[in-house]
Amino acid sequence: MAPKMKKPLNKKQQERLAKKEAKDAEKAAVKGEGNGQPVAAVLSNAVITGNLASRPDSTDLKVDQFSVTTFGKQLVQDTVLELNYGRRYGLIGQNGSGKSTILAAIAAREVPIPEGIDMWFLDKEADPSDMTALEAVIEKAKTEKERLEKLQLELYEDPEKYADMLCLIDEKLEKMDPDSFEKKAAELLYGLGFGRQMMGKQTKDMSGGWRMRVSLAQALFVEPTLLLLDEPTNHLDLGACVWLENYLANYPHTLLLISHSQDFLNNVCTNIMQLTHDGKLKSWGGNYDSYIKTRTESEKNLMTKWKKERDDIEHLQSFIRSCGTFANLRKQADSKQKIIDKMIEAGLTEKPVPDPQYAFKFPSSEQLPPPVMAFNDVAFAWDGKRENQLYRNLDFGVDMDSRIALVGPNGAGKSTLLKLMRQDITPCEGEIKRHGHLRIGSYNQHSEEILDLEKCPLDYFASLYPEGITTSNGKKKMEIEDWRAYLGRFGITQDKQTRPMKTMSHGYRSRVVIMMISLGNPHILLLDEPTNHLDMQCIDALAEAINQFHGGLVLVSHDFRLIGQVAKEIWVCDDKNIKPWSGTIQTYKEHLKKSVITKV
Repeated sequence: MAPKMKKPLNKKQQERLAKKEAKDAEKAAVKGEGNGQPVAAVLSNAVITGNLASRPDSTDLKVDQFSVTTFGKQLVQDTVLELNYGRRYGLIGQNGSGKSTILAAIAAREVPIPEGIDMWFLDKEADPSDMTALEAVIEKAKTEKERLEKLQLELYEDPEKYADMLCLIDEKLEKMDPDSFEKKAAELLYGLGFGRQMMGKQTKDMSGGWRMRVSLAQALFVEPTLLLLDEPTNHLDLGACVWLENYLANYPHTLLLISHSQDFLNNVCTNIMQLTHDGKLKSWGGNYDSYIKTRTESEKNLMTKWKKERDDIEHLQSFIRSCGTFANLRKQADSKQKIIDKMIEAGLTEKPVPDPQYAFKFPSSEQLPPPVMAFNDVAFAWDGKRENQLYRNLDFGVDMDSRIALVGPNGAGKSTLLKLMRQDITPCEGEIKRHGHLRIGSYNQHSEEILDLEKCPLDYFASLYPEGITTSNGKKKMEIEDWRAYLGRFGITQDKQTRPMKTMSHGYRSRVVIMMISLGNPHILLLDEPTNHLDMQCIDALAEAINQFHGGLVLVSHDFRLIGQVAKEIWVCDDKNIKPWSGTIQTYKEHLKKSVITKV
């Protein structure tokens, strides 16, 4: 039997096929070399719409009727996305509100972005390869130079139309002297914490955190017209954070970043873009502190106006009700009703909705007499060799009144020190004495891996504690409503309690882990970068919970504000030892500024 021949496509079908192929090609380009990054997993279940409202040849970007829906929930609703060239925007909003999805949608050109606006979305580390860190950055610079030269020739076919873009390309190409590639790449890597030896290391032999820094250096070298950064400080030590903060404060093009570090937003951003509770994007001029001040004043005025309108309408409605059916009063009642109708038609003021407040809490355990944890002449090396020791001659104690923040460069051993405290590893020399009844509450970047992501939080905790939890009053059997109330204290409310955790943002999963720590009734908290995925309100709730906690704390964090809120001592980890810093975390930051700014 002869094979069945396919019918030729009609004109409309051909047009639809052409559009689909063009869209697929565009997505493929995003996945390939150059400015693009892979289409993020968060877009796999997302529906994004929007219309380009700015000129196709402009470096300013405005998208009307911008909406994002994922898993059937509308995260962004019929709003305006506006990014003006040369401005640096900080995108803020609650955990799970859709910030990362917005960045991914822009990067994947799921909304109409003019072709002349090149982008870089930093959401993944550089590929592991035989290239060194330095070679990887230089190679990306060469690729970008070739792309710009090719685009320049294309745009010269209509120089008047693309005058702004051609001017921008000329400026970029003037800076891209191949003879200076190595020098500039080395400066960027050095600022991000790479020493000479690390720069010469092949990327396939690096951890994900170091390869993320390589990717960041590539982005900064390329200087895209629109740079998209999602929590860029998560893999950096405090010194690299300060350097990046200073570098981005002078970024010459458009920057849109997500960060939950108030210090970082204050020193980098010219505008704050707020994703509101009702899915709107609202832009505020100035840095984060200016945003807080302006928003507070605005909401105070709106609340006054809302109350007045409500009181006026209530007064008018009360008068109308008092008129009853008396004929001689109907004319006055109708007049008052017309006033109400006109107020409604003109648009009533919406009641301001404040950001949610959370009440994290770590229970107070029985007091343990010192020394709770004592290091006596401790040394450690991963290979056990004395010449490779990361620490030596450590002598200190951690007790239930300790409030310690560990600072220092990457590789100095801050996380390793916490592992020694947890007994995940053992010292090569000396000993670590721990109180026999010591309970430790620990958080680190791998804490989420212990969660059963197929379960919802309610089922997960019910299965984890079938016999109930231990409280200061003894054992307590937990019913569903008890778990709901406990989860609510950590901001896990409504449908988040019954959704599989695999569908939740990292911020919500972090809250689940912090709740687990609380249920463990610890004497000492060992927290390694606990704020990486928490929003502003959760960070403040965590700080308040730590300050009310009657146990000890050892903290590693790149969030200067959190350290300032909870730490009483600053310990500097460097040169194989630990030394107390005599000042505050802010004086330590000033010290870092003086030392790292010279790296640029």
